[in-house]
Amino acid sequence: MSKGTILVVGSNATQLEAKGGGTITIGQFLNETAVPVMALVAAGYDFVLATPTGEKPHVDKDSDALIYFANDDAARTRARNFFNDDPAMNRVRTVRSVIDRGLGRFAGVFFPGGHAPVVDVMRDPDVREVLRYFHTNKKPTAAICHGPMAILAEMDNAREFRAALIAGDKMKAGKLAKGWQYAGYRMTVFSRSEETFAEDNVFHAKLYFNMPDALEAAGGKVITSEANFVPHVVEDRELVTGQNPMSDHELAKKFIAALDRAA
Repeated sequence: MSKGTILVVGSNATQLEAKGGGTITIGQFLNETAVPVMALVAAGYDFVLATPTGEKPHVDKDSDALIYFANDDAARTRARNFFNDDPAMNRVRTVRSVIDRGLGRFAGVFFPGGHAPVVDVMRDPDVREVLRYFHTNKKPTAAICHGPMAILAEMDNAREFRAALIAGDKMKAGKLAKGWQYAGYRMTVFSRSEETFAEDNVFHAKLYFNMPDALEAAGGKVITSEANFVPHVVEDRELVTGQNPMSDHELAKKFIAALDRAA
């Protein structure tokens, strides 16, 4: 018998604005999506995958790499097969349709990483309703790497907030974030130095803003590890956040523990 159903909210974005013009090809990270969801299934939970458009997320091509699976090709193959072939991964709903059917059936919500959520999920009004439900009902909410940017969608002015970040107007962003339900929460996200590494070595382009700055502008207390690309997870109340791809197993472990406690 299932222990409960988890809502997994993915992204449909494939392009991210680059500073100075042009775009960067992005997507959902393979391990940050598959590893926690596979762990949830192994722990006895079902899941429903939803995105803003109802289309399945695209995998960031750079994430299909052994480095994110501790150089274990069998682990990478399991994750790839799960993402591609698992029936629930291919029965994608819109976030709106999931809300309309009722959020009460879900035990928790999970936001996978990859840069994709920075484009659409962090400013989606339907995601706002999801976040408010899980916060109000104190149900576990988990996110990894760039996934924590999704929780910015809760604010009434999420679109304007993102535009202020792109414009470099942190003061305006802070004013727009007034009343954000996660203000004062401890959380983690892809760090400034990790983002600089990605800009210099993967994208060869600069982003308009980094993730800690964005969450701090909204009132979050961001805690990142001193070393890059080591597992790091932060829990505060119902929120469980992981810093980077290497945090996938630890995030899953702590999220499942939070779900079990809530049950």
